[in-house]
Amino acid sequence: VQLQASGGGLVQAGDSLRLSCTSPGLDLSSWAVGWFRQAPGKGREFVAGINRDGGRINYADSVQGRFTVSRDNTKNTVFLQMSGLDVEDTAVYYCAAEYRYGAFVRTRPTNYEAWGQGTQVTVSS
Repeated sequence: VQLQASGGGLVQAGDSLRLSCTSPGLDLSSWAVGWFRQAPGKGREFVAGINRDGGRINYADSVQGRFTVSRDNTKNTVFLQMSGLDVEDTAVYYCAAEYRYGAFVRTRPTNYEAWGQGTQVTVSS
């Protein structure tokens, strides 16, 4: 495990959560970081991503306007602020990092070289 995701939990619909992603061994300022999620019985899907200097950001349509990705390279941490949570957002959330094309934000899981262990987000109605 090269990345560590944290901040998940059990919340009610409409609530907010902030996830964090850090790495004890990687200097994330050289890496693009993506957030993915996987719900039971479904594939891993792209949620949001930010390139290595924060100048490029990309969101899935399903979270656009509700989620915000940001990074603090001085703290070697990338954040995913989630607002207006819905039961459909329930999933294990993973952060992943890509070095080769770190100036961009790519959306396929296979683009990413390093992964974290995931953090569970459960939204109740």
